Amino acid sequence: MSAMTTWEEVVALAGRLPEVEESTSYRTPSLKVAGKNFARLRTEAEGGLMLLCEHAEKEALLASGDPAYFTTPHYDGYGAILVDLEKVEKVQLSELIEAAWRMKAPARLTKGLND
Repeated sequence: MSAMTTWEEVVALAGRLPEVEESTSYRTPSLKVAGKNFARLRTEAEGGLMLLCEHAEKEALLASGDPAYFTTPHYDGYGAILVDLEKVEKVQLSELIEAAWRMKAPARLTKGLND
């Protein structure tokens, strides 16, 4: 089990992608590309990192039984997964961050990256 991932590590993972900027959303730290949020560090009681994702990916992550992934009724029907930074593997987190970034990044930014 790896140590808890910090917000700074999340920012560093996302920072490898073009034009990622730190911002705030609902008065909490967030990440944006082209002015659009794709990740937010939640301060709500359940905590977690909110990452945008496709509905099918969300269902697969929740169905996997991995305790690193969860949701709340607030996110029902919404393309976002909540990630427990104390439990997630960094390799998987990096992949999810890139997938969330791709959902909001303009085509001119995604073209240069390996698909």
